[in-house]
Amino acid sequence: MTLVDDRVAVITGAGSGIGRTTATTFADHGASVVVADVDAEGGRATVETITDDGGEATFVETDVSDLDDAQVMVDTAVDEYGGLDVLFNNAAIEGPVARLDDYENDAFEQVIDVNLKGVWYGMKYGIKAMLEDGGGSIISASSIGGEVAVPQYSGYGAAKAAVGQLTRYAAIEYAEEGIRANAVAPGIVRTEMIERTIEEHPEMEEQFEETEPMPGLAEPEEIANAVLFLGSDLSSRVTGVTLPVEGGYLSQ
Repeated sequence: MTLVDDRVAVITGAGSGIGRTTATTFADHGASVVVADVDAEGGRATVETITDDGGEATFVETDVSDLDDAQVMVDTAVDEYGGLDVLFNNAAIEGPVARLDDYENDAFEQVIDVNLKGVWYGMKYGIKAMLEDGGGSIISASSIGGEVAVPQYSGYGAAKAAVGQLTRYAAIEYAEEGIRANAVAPGIVRTEMIERTIEEHPEMEEQFEETEPMPGLAEPEEIANAVLFLGSDLSSRVTGVTLPVEGGYLSQ
C-alpha cells in the first residue's frame, strides 16, 4: 500500500537522522522527494539511497534559516515535479546544554533562527506553492521539549514550543483552502544529535534511557511513520495538532 503515491514532498534536514529516514519512507510510499539540507554530502547520500531503490529524489542545498534558500527549496519542488503536496519542516539544531543565565546570546539566536524561523520560512513559501496546487499537508518537528521544560535546553524548548503555536495558526488560517498543518513531538530518538549529546555529556546517557515509560530509545522509523500518517489521506481530518511520539513521557 502506497500512502503518498504521485505526491511531491519537501523534507528539510533530510541528510541524516529523522529527516533521511522520513525521506526514504515517503519515497517508498510513492512520493517524489526534494531532499533539503545544509549538509550537501549527507543530502546527496539520501538521494542516492532513494534512487538506488527505484525512487525519485532531488537534492537542494538549503540553510533553512536563510529566506532565499527556503524559497529556492520550494521552487525546486515546483520546477522539478510540478507542485508541492507535503512539507516536513524537520531541520533543527540542539544548541548548548546550559542553564538559562549561562546560555550564550549568539547560541540562542542561532537556535531560534534554525528551529523556529526556519519553520516559518518553510511555511511561508510552502503555503504559497500549496495554494497554487489546491492544498497540501505541512508537518513541522516540535519536541517534548516544546511541551514541558527540560532543564538546560531553554533555547531549544522555546523554539519548539513556538513551532506548535505557529502550526495552530497555519491550521486555522488555511483550513478552508485545503491546507492542513500539524506537528510531531518526538521524545528521545536514536539520532546523530543524541549521539553527539551523549559524547559531550556521558552522564546523560542513563537519563535518556530512563526518560520515557516505554523502554529504550525511539528509532527514526517510528517518527517517520507518524509524519507519513500526517502527510497522507489517512489523516485527512487532522489539523492543528501536535502529535506526541514519545513513549508515554507526557502522560507521566
